[in-house]
Amino acid sequence: MSTAARILALAMAASFAIGADKAAPPAVVSHVLVLSEHIEDVSSLEAWAAQNITPGMSDEEKAKKVWETVVKFRHQSTPPNEYLMQDSSHPHDFVKMANSYGWGQCCCASAHITELARHVGLQARGWAGNNHSIPEIFFDGKWHMMDASLINWYLLDDKKTIASIEDLSANPEARVNQGTSPFVDTSGWYPARTHQVKDSPGTYVKKGNAPHVFEYGYSSGYELNVQLRDGERLTRNWSNKGLHVNKREGGEQWNLEQKVGEGDLCYAPQYGDIAPGRVGNGATTYAPPLGRKAFLAAALAAENVATTEHDKKKPAVHVQDAGKPASFTVRMPSSYVYLGGSLAFDAVVGAGGSLKVSFSQNNGLDWSEIANVTASGAQTIDLTDRCYRRYDYRLRFDLAGAGTGLDALTIAHDIQHSQRPLPALKQGKNAITFRSARQEGRITIEGNIDPGVKDKQLLFTDFHPVVENLAGAPLFMQAGTGSITYPVETPGDMTRIVMGCFYRARGTGEGFDFQASFDDGKTWKDFGRAEGPIAGNTAYHTLTEIPKGTRTALLRFAGKQNNTLGFFHHSINAHYVEPRGGFRPVKITYRWTEGGVEKEDVHIAKKAEEAYTITCAGAPTMTSFTVELAP
Repeated sequence: MSTAARILALAMAASFAIGADKAAPPAVVSHVLVLSEHIEDVSSLEAWAAQNITPGMSDEEKAKKVWETVVKFRHQSTPPNEYLMQDSSHPHDFVKMANSYGWGQCCCASAHITELARHVGLQARGWAGNNHSIPEIFFDGKWHMMDASLINWYLLDDKKTIASIEDLSANPEARVNQGTSPFVDTSGWYPARTHQVKDSPGTYVKKGNAPHVFEYGYSSGYELNVQLRDGERLTRNWSNKGLHVNKREGGEQWNLEQKVGEGDLCYAPQYGDIAPGRVGNGATTYAPPLGRKAFLAAALAAENVATTEHDKKKPAVHVQDAGKPASFTVRMPSSYVYLGGSLAFDAVVGAGGSLKVSFSQNNGLDWSEIANVTASGAQTIDLTDRCYRRYDYRLRFDLAGAGTGLDALTIAHDIQHSQRPLPALKQGKNAITFRSARQEGRITIEGNIDPGVKDKQLLFTDFHPVVENLAGAPLFMQAGTGSITYPVETPGDMTRIVMGCFYRARGTGEGFDFQASFDDGKTWKDFGRAEGPIAGNTAYHTLTEIPKGTRTALLRFAGKQNNTLGFFHHSINAHYVEPRGGFRPVKITYRWTEGGVEKEDVHIAKKAEEAYTITCAGAPTMTSFTVELAP
């Protein structure tokens, strides 16, 4: 069997056959988004750019908008650790940070500045200073240091031109002082009041190899894509109950109780933050109507199972033909990081039958059994150890025996999110926009290169790549040429592929070509390149020229080395049309208090794009908002 055929064979381990009525109403509604007039849209890089970058803007204006955006949606605190990036445990994807977390350290802020600036066509780079990470953006013929971590930049003698790091390093004491930074108050503090300007010159003093240009690599491709099925509910809170992504390692997150306008967030209101705090805990619940055809329509896969609505038999979902294998698979994608999970179901087991439950965290390529039920009754399984720090997983139920099935099913999670981008309200009339745009989903391939974090996060090897002539952590070319090839299969027709890496390519002419094959590896299409010479860089490219009806592909990073070539991180996102997606009315429930009195607004969005208003007689203290399909 050829390499390509072997990869596709692995991918085909996750079948997407659906045993449901194709004429049924849409089973999943995608990209459910609620916006208030007070909070800008950061659900994707494209959404952010559409709202902030306008025709005719100068490069300086674009750069300042990039800086301002990162200042708005992150603040300085002990960073969240996802353990996905080999060179940094922190999430260096701006959209993910803005939505799931809302804080980070200076390396994170530098990476976010670089990512956003490059997205809008600007040159950007990072510098490693003395105990500080700093970004620069290029415009008007020179580099300019724009620090979103400490919320500052410095001006040259003309009081207009933003200084570069080399400008600052040439004379740190003279350049870095209260008179040259427009963000320092009369007491010498930067806006967050965590650092004073008098302590800053040492960052730029030339000591050995510092400061020096250094790429703070990032991952790109995450989008906020809230998807809803019958019985599925997402609640996001303007509060938290003490949960955070670092908790399992015993880390205390001191910003859990921080209030906007106070302490390190004292500056946030002037940048439009009207949330009570920064760290939010929410919840997802999926309790599908098992007895209805709609349940199987929403399942990722189903074989030889029926619902009560199909054949009037019980239990609610059950084996159809006892002489054949029977199973169904439920996918649980999330736009927010999982911090815990539980599975509860009422099993009905026929004579001599069984019900097995298996879990997959790598897009269905591998499965591990988590329950084997041989008697009827209620079952509860803690999923936390398996779903912690994940954004997607699958559950497969294998049924055996006449009469075997389920009468109830509930999958629940705690999630973490930032309060900052939530659609908060103010006193008076508030314009609310509801959208459910592209009816698409996404399959992600992303894992750490370092095997030392396998107890905390997925590894790139979990996605069954074929690796040729690359080894180690970081993953470097051994000599000459080499490649890493991934299989990908999507439930619906592919629409675009976003693929990229944080890499090193020291030699002229060496680098990685991004390639896709839609014919089992017979031919390859180039659609991007990560090129040298450079000690460190991040490159992402998007492929939209995909043959109609494509659901399987091979995606390859093909490298050619003449000096030093390798990965610190790489990721792939394959977007697809949801095969049973479409718009259905969505119920939106806002809750808040005014003067200690609880208030609620319930709205049914009946169109895929809709505007309405919520009026607050007094100053609201936001509590929560929930989205679910309308009954």
